[in-house]
Amino acid sequence: MSTLKAILQKYVREGDLWEPMDRGFVRCFACGHCCRIPEGQLGVCKVRFNRGGKLYVPWGYVGGVQCDPIEKKPFFHAYPGALAYSFGMLGCDLHCSYCQNWVTSQALRDPAAVSPPLEASPEGLVRDALRQGAKVIVSTYNEPLITSEWAVAVFKEARKAGLLTGFVSNGNGTPQVLEYLRPWIDLYKVDLKSFDDRHYRQLGGRIGPILDTIRRLHELGIWLEIVTLVIPGFNDSNDELTRLAEFLAGVSPDIPWHVTAFHKDYKMMDPENTSPETLMRAAEIGKKAGLRFVYAGNLPGQVGDLENTRCPQCHELLIARYGYLITDYRLTSDGCCPSCHAAIPGRWAESFQGQITAFPFLPEARRSGWVSIST
Repeated sequence: MSTLKAILQKYVREGDLWEPMDRGFVRCFACGHCCRIPEGQLGVCKVRFNRGGKLYVPWGYVGGVQCDPIEKKPFFHAYPGALAYSFGMLGCDLHCSYCQNWVTSQALRDPAAVSPPLEASPEGLVRDALRQGAKVIVSTYNEPLITSEWAVAVFKEARKAGLLTGFVSNGNGTPQVLEYLRPWIDLYKVDLKSFDDRHYRQLGGRIGPILDTIRRLHELGIWLEIVTLVIPGFNDSNDELTRLAEFLAGVSPDIPWHVTAFHKDYKMMDPENTSPETLMRAAEIGKKAGLRFVYAGNLPGQVGDLENTRCPQCHELLIARYGYLITDYRLTSDGCCPSCHAAIPGRWAESFQGQITAFPFLPEARRSGWVSIST
């Protein structure tokens, strides 16, 4: 029986984001590690590898597919109520001990993380997305930067079919990968995990590339939202949250910032689950730093008004939410407040078209029509 590693090394093609080096090494530019990989070896992500002096990358499979309300990503300022057809592959360039998608992201790093891949094609994924009624197709669940070549292939087909595209990412990018993605991506969520480089090193990365990615995404005009999972005792101090929020406000006060609740998962079982009071404190810090759109997530109905979108000018309620459910929508057709006519930053439809689902679900094709790659 083949190992998962052996199977995945067959589902590859030569990558685009690399350069040859001396003595058969290659340099990978998919993520901020910029791995210098010798012949026969893997990068930090465990899925990009050097074979014969060329970089090979994941291709032709998915580790999972799910239909999500776009609010789950979370995108609050991009087509509220839309269905986001979400796919992922396997592997990650970080190793967060609290990862909620560890079964896919830590495959090949953690022996307990086994998620059998499914054969897939860009055309098939897009057909399925259209069949489900999706408006957006999103690369998520593992770290999408390390599978950017596959994502771009899917996104090219998606664009032909009139779908929007997005990444849900840790943001550990490079100038090269962002330029590669730029023509094909509409929406980008960055998980800004901390504002302390020591914390990032515990997770297997550095803060510098993440902050640079946030700046570049904003400069490139890609719609950007930021999430910070607030973990008691790890990143929840007033000082750290203040510095983080001030950085975001310095890039743009219009970037939506989502502070979300941690719950015990994977290998991080010691901290207490995040309380509503902690999220509300973090949100107040964000507002004081100058951010105009701050949201609290993962605790529906427990965080007051912090699930809703209000006009920053006149405070009119524009979008009301309970968890992922849209309960009221009042934006004008051109994305403005109906009371004071202030333009609300985001990507808006001409009108609210209803909501296919307020809960994630597995598409029918995932259950019955796809071929599992045997390991």
